[in-house]
Amino acid sequence: MHNPPGDVDIELRMLIEAVFLKYNYDFRDYTGASQKRRVLAAMRAMDCDTVSALQARVMHDPAAFTQLLQFLTIPVTEMFRDPDYYLAVRRLIVPFLKTYPSLNVWVAGCSTGEEVYSLAILLHEEGLLERTQMYATDINPDALEAARRGVMPLDKMRRYTENYQKSGGTRAFSDYYTAAYGGALFDRALVEHVTFADHSLATDAVFAETHFISCRNVMIYFNRRLQNRVLGLFHESLCHRGFLGLGSKESIDFSTYAQRFESLAKRERVFRKVAS
Repeated sequence: MHNPPGDVDIELRMLIEAVFLKYNYDFRDYTGASQKRRVLAAMRAMDCDTVSALQARVMHDPAAFTQLLQFLTIPVTEMFRDPDYYLAVRRLIVPFLKTYPSLNVWVAGCSTGEEVYSLAILLHEEGLLERTQMYATDINPDALEAARRGVMPLDKMRRYTENYQKSGGTRAFSDYYTAAYGGALFDRALVEHVTFADHSLATDAVFAETHFISCRNVMIYFNRRLQNRVLGLFHESLCHRGFLGLGSKESIDFSTYAQRFESLAKRERVFRKVAS
């Protein structure tokens, strides 16, 4: 016998539907458990006794929606996270990227920019940054603004330095930032060719032909249907034999696009589009 959903689950679905109808942000295909945790955290922080009370506030106050959005899109990120991934990019993808006169790289779900600056540093060290146009996209305008600013917490620099060294970095990591604004301000030259833009993987279309897409630890929050949609977007966006990098817990095996990518580094989740 099928158990009917509890009150909280019903209210949750109504909230997510309301957010979509009113603000055109689509969280309907995000996974339930993680989304529920985030909404309950928002409820406590915003002093609402029920999800319905939270919905009422969000519906009538755009500022409340902005606050909720910070919870629904909590970024978990760090520079050169999973250094083996960046090592695989250097060894397996960069030699091919060097054969192109100009490059388009898309960092999808860029959050507060740690991955953007990491890739920019890698491309700079490989002599590719000057000819690369990078697109850094996210659905959270506050996160995009933080990414544009490029100020990271100073207390994280030791960890980031270790990651950078393990990822095959060739210089002193401190060359890339100066202490400013109470944090580490990253060199503006790194993002000279970066376009930061609002883009939803749930609702928006492809906007450019790309050679390499890095989308890490974003799809873990999506259900199968949305993951499939996103892989379709990436497949469409990538040029002939383009490259895709995913997060360490993400897989394409279940997807209808599984046969359209070959694995270059299984553990590091680096793939290449199969020639059509």
